Amino acid sequence: MSWQTPSALCRSLSESMPIRRLPPETVNRIAAGEVVERPASAVKELVENALDAGATRIEVQIEGGGLTRILVADDGHGMAPDQLELAIERHATSKLEPDDAGDVDLLRISTLGFRGEALPSIGSVARLTLTSRPAAGGDAHALRVEGGRVTPPGPAAFPGPHGTRVEVRDLFYATPARLKFMKSERAEAMAIAEELRRQAMAHEAVTFALDVEGRSVLRLPAEHPGDEGRLRRLAAILGRDFEANALLVDHTRDEVRLSGYAGLPTYSRGNGQHQYLFVNGRPVKDRLLQGALRGAYADFLARDRHPAAVLFLEVDPLKVDVNVHPAKSEVRFRDAALVRGLIVGGLRHSLAAAGHRASTTVADQALTGFTPHSGIGPAPASAAPSATGWSGWTGWSSAAAAAQTIPGLHDRSARVEPERSPTAYALLPTAPQAPEPADIDLPLGVARGQLHGTYIVAQTRDGLVLVDQHAAHERLVYERMKAQMAEGGVTRQALLVPEVVELDPAEAERVTDRAGELAELGLVVEPFGAGAVLVREVPALLGRVDAAGLVRDIADDLSEHGAALALKERLGEVCGTMACHGSVRAGRVLSGPEMNALLRQMEATPHSGQCNHGRPTYVELKLADLEKLFGRR
Repeated sequence: MSWQTPSALCRSLSESMPIRRLPPETVNRIAAGEVVERPASAVKELVENALDAGATRIEVQIEGGGLTRILVADDGHGMAPDQLELAIERHATSKLEPDDAGDVDLLRISTLGFRGEALPSIGSVARLTLTSRPAAGGDAHALRVEGGRVTPPGPAAFPGPHGTRVEVRDLFYATPARLKFMKSERAEAMAIAEELRRQAMAHEAVTFALDVEGRSVLRLPAEHPGDEGRLRRLAAILGRDFEANALLVDHTRDEVRLSGYAGLPTYSRGNGQHQYLFVNGRPVKDRLLQGALRGAYADFLARDRHPAAVLFLEVDPLKVDVNVHPAKSEVRFRDAALVRGLIVGGLRHSLAAAGHRASTTVADQALTGFTPHSGIGPAPASAAPSATGWSGWTGWSSAAAAAQTIPGLHDRSARVEPERSPTAYALLPTAPQAPEPADIDLPLGVARGQLHGTYIVAQTRDGLVLVDQHAAHERLVYERMKAQMAEGGVTRQALLVPEVVELDPAEAERVTDRAGELAELGLVVEPFGAGAVLVREVPALLGRVDAAGLVRDIADDLSEHGAALALKERLGEVCGTMACHGSVRAGRVLSGPEMNALLRQMEATPHSGQCNHGRPTYVELKLADLEKLFGRR
């Protein structure tokens, strides 16, 4: 056969082959490629079905990374025998009801599932057993599907008064080519656990359990609905540090509600894996979250740091389209700008309400730095008596005990103190005790001294605070500059010769559509024909600026995040540089009133707990922490 171009080959095939309908089994296998991408996708679909069925307890068991066996059991309302056969038919669902005219409204979807594709897709590529007992009463029945072939339902045993059990064996056995694209069993099991955690975050009132190879991996008991129960569920999943350093977010705009928790800037991460977004209880992956989070934390974190956040959006179903992808992991908002503005504004409001607060992990890291190391060699054999011989106390940790083996440390001093009676010590002159100032009860306490001309030592009622004077004052100056810019706007500088920037037509349209927002930031642009914009004015703060490069960066940000982050970050960098040069330098000796004035300004200024790059400006150690350092606890 001679070589042909693809178009010529397709044309010759269409001329010789008639159009025919595909068998239902083939159709289901094609659909399974979109709906069931991997075992975690099957678990997601089955868990969402259980949640839609009103389950209060969901148990998942997997073997072989989910490829050998998956079992999802729930205590939902269950199904009658005649419903079992409908459940495995393609596009058969109980979650969409037609109106009086027989039409189904796909714009008002209030359930997690609605397409009716999960069970038939799974049954077409695996061995599926569906067992259910209805809450209305009656016996349990089971139905089996193997590679698309259906066995009629029959009576079956069922533990529990009502609910459904879905068992999937040999996933993708009917499509062996798909098995070649699976990862290791451990990786697939981790993906299933992560999917179950996502579902558990959005449904704190439901108990979740996961067993892997017969071993308990996840146990999440039901919590009371509401903010407190949700935070306890998030703490069980993300860790207690998240609970201690999370800020409550609860804001509403134009009937769209944003709730959840966001981490303090000093509780940042090295990647964006701890960022979760839920829309009407549905976990979704959306670039809107990434861009909005980056915009909200732009003043507080460096580019290589990422905030931790779990956010929940409650939107009228008419204002969001969930029928975008068969996996239902993507959504489209009718007013994306409103949602983004709500996320950025709500997060910034919560961050401002945190004031000077820094994360508790800062103190933990400081205490870790104080931990003695065991790198010192053993003491000479003649070193005696031992530490135990002098005091009889053995409360030091093993690392601290090793640190006590410094040669000569345990030798008796050559200096001999004269014997004194207890009354003699009592008669020694003592400095008069100054009354405690009222500042000691304030959050950052009262200044007691300065170390190395850089660090302020302050005493609180129950501990001490170490302040980096340069980083703290830099943040204060930066916040003052931001407030002045917000009040008077960004000063603009007109270009002597306006600059024409060539862009892709779609990019140029995105930039000109945001001309009003850019003008508020000091950049004045206007359309200049197809695929070009004209730059007339630039922010004066930036000085000599590459206008073309700046506009291209803004176009990229608008395409990826829907916001002009490049310009905002450049303005922020300039303000940060100016604040750095205008702040108290390290090495400058401060008087007592100056140190206390700095502490009071920090308490009154939002975001003063971290510098412009997310590093802490102070470390607080509680008295209990100090007592641990010296073995008192």
